[in-house]
Amino acid sequence: MDMFNKVTAFLQQALETREPSIDLLDSFVDHWKAITNYYIETTDESRPVKHTDIPWRLKQMLDILVYEEKQEGEETGPCMEYLLQHKILETLCTLGKAQYPPGMSQQVMLFFSKVLGQIQKPMLHLINVYRPVQKLIQLCGLPESQTEKEESQFLFVVCTRVKKDPYVLHYILEDSKEIQKQRSSSTSEEALEEGCSGPSCPERASSSSGAARTEAHHSSSPQTVKGIIPVLIHLGKCQKSRIALRALESLLLLVSLPQEDTAQLLAERTPLCHLLAQRLTELYCLIPTTLDPADINSFPNIQWRTQFTEDSAEESQSLRGCEHIYRFFSFLDYCNQLINDAPKVLAVKMAKAIHDQWLMGIIEPHLLQMSEVGVLVHTALLSCSLRHTHSPVLLEEFVQFLLGSDTQCEQRDDTHSHILRYRLIEHCNHISDEISITTLRVFEELLQKPNKHILTNLVLRNLEKRSYRLPGSGGGDERQGSEPDLLEESDDLEEDPFFTDMYEDSGFGGQETLLSLPSVRQRRNPNTDIQVADFVNSFLCLVPQEAKTSHLVQEAGYETYVHDAHRMLKECTALSMEWNWPESVKTLESPSATDFYEGHFLKMLFDRIARILEQPYELNLQVTSVLSKLAVFPHPHLHEYLLDPYISLSPGARSLFSTLVRVIGELMQQIQHIPNVTERLMIIRRQLMGEEEETMVDHATLLKGVIVLEEFCKELAAIAFVKLPVEQQ
Repeated sequence: MDMFNKVTAFLQQALETREPSIDLLDSFVDHWKAITNYYIETTDESRPVKHTDIPWRLKQMLDILVYEEKQEGEETGPCMEYLLQHKILETLCTLGKAQYPPGMSQQVMLFFSKVLGQIQKPMLHLINVYRPVQKLIQLCGLPESQTEKEESQFLFVVCTRVKKDPYVLHYILEDSKEIQKQRSSSTSEEALEEGCSGPSCPERASSSSGAARTEAHHSSSPQTVKGIIPVLIHLGKCQKSRIALRALESLLLLVSLPQEDTAQLLAERTPLCHLLAQRLTELYCLIPTTLDPADINSFPNIQWRTQFTEDSAEESQSLRGCEHIYRFFSFLDYCNQLINDAPKVLAVKMAKAIHDQWLMGIIEPHLLQMSEVGVLVHTALLSCSLRHTHSPVLLEEFVQFLLGSDTQCEQRDDTHSHILRYRLIEHCNHISDEISITTLRVFEELLQKPNKHILTNLVLRNLEKRSYRLPGSGGGDERQGSEPDLLEESDDLEEDPFFTDMYEDSGFGGQETLLSLPSVRQRRNPNTDIQVADFVNSFLCLVPQEAKTSHLVQEAGYETYVHDAHRMLKECTALSMEWNWPESVKTLESPSATDFYEGHFLKMLFDRIARILEQPYELNLQVTSVLSKLAVFPHPHLHEYLLDPYISLSPGARSLFSTLVRVIGELMQQIQHIPNVTERLMIIRRQLMGEEEETMVDHATLLKGVIVLEEFCKELAAIAFVKLPVEQQ
């Protein structure tokens, strides 16, 4: 009986135990007092914090706070009240700053990270939380820091909380806007000095090792601006990939906040835009000018996260010393994602900062310099940068930088309204073939971008009035009333010796046959233009039979280009779908007082095509590639001007077809003096296809030009075929 009474009494005592919250608070206070007593009682200032019970005490306090929140639900528990009222976070921040005992800052950051990460209730709007958080942020990113891992984790947790509760962003940013401006200004001057010391700058070209030393200086330079944004940019430069990745991900969390007011806050009250552009400029200036432009042009598209993978180091080293270019394009891709994910007000501000600091401040002087080596390398880098640019907002800045905003018809003598645009077009006709090829690649990259202004600025603004066409010559809505003129022109073409030899027994051997060509009077339709057979055959007939060799090579006929033309048309149609281009040609206006001018860009391309028989093979390939990309765009004026062989041109005007006809005339004269021309062409073709070792062949440049010309005409024929409406085919 006594035993039963004792058990009953024990159970009764257990039931009458004080509330768990009272025990929790006592325990929480005891742990905190134990930490503070350590500083009162200890005399060994060199003892590391890991050899004390402080880490364990902090962990117990954290566990109590987490448990209490689960028990209390929506209410704030007594332990959390105690932490806030007694400013424990503030005190911990002070202890961490003092680094006493050694390593204390590391423990403080871990505690802050876990509290902010595991407590679910909003906290950052409370003054006794965000003030110590601000102070702890100021302890991050200091020179020779040994706590970068803990710093990156702490900042990531802070940014995660801000992502969850965007309204608290202004609680963790510095208050003084004027101080930010002053510091940003001083940083800008410093960046200008540092940027011009890189090996990409013409005044101080140096070796890759010098570039590496400069980068090391940037990475370890003292932090000149306090705040979460500068710290994240600083940690993003860390050599330890996990730390850098976490910092960049944290910045991405802040930038991708969808609220316009927070975007305005980041744009106006932080140096985010300036620091991003500065970092991009620093990395660009570290790229050595000794790089081979071919290596730059062949540089693969990369995503910014790949630089933090295990294979990234091996990949960057395998690119023949291109680790600096690898890091630059990785960061450029990161900037693309930031701008893509940011609200418009912030995205535009970031893109404009990149425009001002990198494009205008660094790229433009290099493109306008006199050194051919410098122009070549930086043009190749520009082309590759365009290929890596996928943000519409950043692309818009690229387009404005390269082409300007003009949409009025160009004038022949206008070479000053946008100097860089004119100079780049001029470089396509450079005395250095390598510079010409590389600059043409820049325009080829532009033509593949989803930006309406590119086509308008380069070509369409000069074709808008259709002044290239002789008024009254027919075409579009006027063709029904001018049938005799068109018939006369068409008959002239068919009587031309360049064409008549192709209509009878052309000797294609079944590999390449002309499309069925109806009679001139039968090919008319009141509702359609000239039928597809005439367009296609006009280009297929251009090259004389003795200069043709593709029919002698298996799978080298015109049909092989049709599939590629379909793909190109599909891509260009997708690009231009929302550009509101007209479906039919504009009504021809009355004759203009001024002569038609195709514009600097088309003039350069036509001049290059006119010299196709005397230019290097690689240059010819690049010129024809750009023209093919232009011809495939589904704008009616572009189609008419580049692909309609039957238009009557206004005095002094030339089209792509008329330019090619003149080239054929020169070709006919030159091949008459070359014995066994077809056999020589086959040797050159087999060499170009890699089927035969390269040997010296007389007139090799001319013969290669003939081969490019034949292939280009087949490509244009295929484009004309796929662009015409299905009912005409």
